[in-house]
Parts: sequence; structure tokens; C-alpha cells
Amino acid sequence: MTDDSWVPDTCTLPTTERPLRLAEFDGLFRDPLRGADRLSAGHLRLRLDGRAEPVARDLIARESACCSFFTFDLARPGGDTLTLDIRVPANRVAVLDALALRATAARGR
Repeated sequence: MTDDSWVPDTCTLPTTERPLRLAEFDGLFRDPLRGADRLSAGHLRLRLDGRAEPVARDLIARESACCSFFTFDLARPGGDTLTLDIRVPANRVAVLDALALRATAARGR
């Protein structure tokens, strides 16, 4: 999935940097991703390997800076697993749909 046409116009990340950011998300989804659950239309929960915490924290901090409509919550519920809850408002559900699709595609599911 290389098309970034789903990226909203409100994203302030320069267009030339978007493929790099998408590749970073793909990297987070490819190996550390243990599972994905769609809890509601506007809420996606990713389960990640705990070793990905520094990468995940850095990536979500930078993504929050350019796409402020995202709400990210990273937690360690126990053991070596992280949960990354991603929420969007109703008018951004299509963006979350694309991100969920990207996660499952990168993981090969």
C-alpha cells in the first residue's frame, strides 16, 4: 500500500516526507505488531512487542505534531506487551480505516 491519497489535507507534514513517515509506520507494524482490534469506528488498538516502546513513543510524538486530530495512548498493561490506542473524531474515520489496513497489510495478515 504505497498510495498516500488518504492522508488528510490538514496534515502539516511536508508531502516529500510522507513516504518516509509511512515507511516508519510500516516498520512498526511489520515486526513489533502482535495484533490489531477495532474497538469502534474511531478507535483502533494495536498490541505491540514491548521492545518497540522507544520507536513507538518517538513516532507517535512526531505524528501528533503534524496530524493533531489523532489521539495516541501508549500503555504497558503487563509483561512485554504494549498497547497503542489510536482514536480519531468521526470526521477522520477514513484515515483510521487506512491506518488499520496498512497495519494488517504490513504484518502480512
